[in-house]
Amino acid sequence: MKRILLVRHGESEWNAIRRLQGQADINLSQRGESQASALGPMIATYRPDLVLTSDLKRAQHTAKLLGYPDAKPEPRLREHNVGDWTGAEIADLMEKQPDAYAAWRAGTFAPDNGELWDDFKTRVASVITEARSSEAQTILMVCHGGVIRAALHGALDLPPARIIPVGPASLTIIAFPKQEPRLEVFNATIFAPVLDAPD
Repeated sequence: MKRILLVRHGESEWNAIRRLQGQADINLSQRGESQASALGPMIATYRPDLVLTSDLKRAQHTAKLLGYPDAKPEPRLREHNVGDWTGAEIADLMEKQPDAYAAWRAGTFAPDNGELWDDFKTRVASVITEARSSEAQTILMVCHGGVIRAALHGALDLPPARIIPVGPASLTIIAFPKQEPRLEVFNATIFAPVLDAPD
């Protein structure tokens, strides 16, 4: 059975201070490096036969720390483009623009110069579709929290308003049996799950 393993990168320097990063190319924090390294043995048990990574360095570095330095960069796995909100403090957005922030999290609002949710979901779905048509049975995608929510929305019709932000260095698995796709794992880590992860 075809499975897609979705791993969010380890904590980034901006995640650590709860700053919205979108497609800004931010490094992992030291904690994020430790998180990614610790997750490696869990991922290895699935023996992925195709490994893709977002081309942003926080995801590429995570892929290397997981044990996949030759992961293929895939630009369509980049995080949601948040436009003029790039670099904004999440607490500040929630205080000054609570309705807009809630609508953005629900996929019904895009900041100026940002990416519409439906366009983002379509972008992510195109990678999932290609991976499903490949010969690989277990595909690892090292990516971003928004990408994982978009994948769940596209494959399982689970809208982003009903999904918490996945934690750093966490694993989510979508399986594709002959019947309907199903969610096998969500937000799994080797440490206590993060239930209030920053976007």
